[in-house]
Amino acid sequence: MGNLINASKIVMLIDDNDIDLKINGKIVAITKLFDEIIVCKSGEEALNHLRHNLTIPEALPAFILLDIQMPEMNGFEFLEQYKKLPSSFTESCVIAMLSSTLDFSDIQRAEANPYVVKLLKKPLIPETLIQVVSENL
Repeated sequence: MGNLINASKIVMLIDDNDIDLKINGKIVAITKLFDEIIVCKSGEEALNHLRHNLTIPEALPAFILLDIQMPEMNGFEFLEQYKKLPSSFTESCVIAMLSSTLDFSDIQRAEANPYVVKLLKKPLIPETLIQVVSENL
C-alpha cells in the first residue's frame, strides 16, 4: 500500500437528493478526510464515472457514500453493477451506505454485502464518518 501514501483521497457521494448532497458534502468537508468530493446524483452517473476512470487510479474514489433509496437504480442495484468492476479497484475502495430510515432489513442487507462496511443514518455525523474512515481506509 506504499503507493497510496501520496495519493489524494477522493470520496464519492451518490444521492439523488440535492439537500442531502449539500449537507453530507459539507459534513465530509468539515472532517478534512478527503481532498476531493465527487458528487453523483444517480447510481448510473456514479458507475459511468467509475468505468470512465478505471485506468486513472488517481481519479477514483477511496471511499463511497451510497444512498439506498434512489429512483431508477437504488443503492443495492448499484452494488450489483459495482461488483462487475475490476477487483483491482473494488478491493481498494470502501463503501458505506446511507439511509434516512434505519430499516432492519436494509441494515442486514447492507452489512451482508461484501463491499459495504457500514450503514449510516442520514444526515451524517462527522465523528461517525471519521470513525468509519479510520477503521476502514
